[in-house]
Amino acid sequence: MSRSGSAASSPGATLVLAALDRCPGGPELLSLAASGEDLSLVGGAARDLMLGREPRELDVVVAGEAAAFASELAARSGADAARVTIHGRFGTAVVEWGAARVDIAERRAESYPRPGALPEVRPGSIGEDLRRRDFTVNAIAIPLTASHRGDLHAAKHALEDLAAGRLRVLHERSFIDDPTRLLRMARYCARLGFAPEPHTGELAAAALADGALTSVSRARVGAELRLALGEADPVRALAALSELGVIAAIDPRLGFEPQLARRALARLPPDGHPDLLLLALLLLPLSLDSGRDLEPVMFDLLDGLEFTGGERERAISSAVRAPALSRELRAARLPSEVAEAAASSTLEAVALADSLDGANGGQGGIGEWLTSWRHVRLEISGEDLLAAGVPAGPEIGRRLAATLRRKLDGELQPGREAELRAALEASV
Repeated sequence: MSRSGSAASSPGATLVLAALDRCPGGPELLSLAASGEDLSLVGGAARDLMLGREPRELDVVVAGEAAAFASELAARSGADAARVTIHGRFGTAVVEWGAARVDIAERRAESYPRPGALPEVRPGSIGEDLRRRDFTVNAIAIPLTASHRGDLHAAKHALEDLAAGRLRVLHERSFIDDPTRLLRMARYCARLGFAPEPHTGELAAAALADGALTSVSRARVGAELRLALGEADPVRALAALSELGVIAAIDPRLGFEPQLARRALARLPPDGHPDLLLLALLLLPLSLDSGRDLEPVMFDLLDGLEFTGGERERAISSAVRAPALSRELRAARLPSEVAEAAASSTLEAVALADSLDGANGGQGGIGEWLTSWRHVRLEISGEDLLAAGVPAGPEIGRRLAATLRRKLDGELQPGREAELRAALEASV
């Protein structure tokens, strides 16, 4: 274990503490440390601040109980709505208020009873706490307590790897003990722009070849996949997972095409779901296998990864619908034909279908449908037709649909009167 006051080409510990004071939750942590609490900034928060980045959340380890510290931090925040979550088995807690999120862990050591199992934990030293971490760049601790403020603890190679942009595991069995680190490595490569240290890359490839992911629960794999889908650049994260071989290890029938993903995301309107579009894209190779009904296979796959019912349904329907919808959109000539093809599909299916023909910009009017046509509504309603003498029943809906088609195709003058006249004249 090394101790240093600064890292080459990175802000020193003193500058990190100054930056921490500007982070949501940072002043409260520094205040608690000044009052005698024994805590250190660790992991991704220490790494990001040393890189001059703003961390997503603040990670700290404490010498005492995480639950007690979380309660004190929540009280110190002064926020009536501060939310505290306790995970007693692992000695961890989370405190959230406003824009602040602080992840708290008791200083501990870990051991793995078998490959892929959840770790067994016990109280440990700062050195043991750093040695349990996934990569050297996350094995950095900056004490916040007044008597040690400005010190820096780091695992061997941590500071040089941080400066060089390398991801290095701390021991040979790292990916065997916890195979979810394979997914984390891909996410860090994408988010930080780092590359695996050569031997770490060899260990990852060997672990995947030996089926390491089969030793861990599908739920934990699904949780890591969710994190990849939620990255600031999820395409880059999924591409890293694909290049590493993780996506194929999850299921060899899955696939990912980064260019197609970026085209589809560019077409998806703000009220769409980017994560579910990308999930549908992963499933797309399955949907293109016309030899059998693979929807149950997709369901079982996503169910095992513990995606919710709504997420499963939307992603699967988008993957299944997109290829046929792409053909229908190619044949559509009028706005009403585009609308008819797209109306019963998810936004994710439409964006994906619109992207399947290549990079040169979609299927004619589908971009117009995504941005404007799908919002077109009639000014009249069934009540107006009833008042005009049209008998109640299915005919009402058919007349309104025919009128909406004409409105979409630009065949009507603006206004209620023109719509009502068209509805009454419609051949239904």
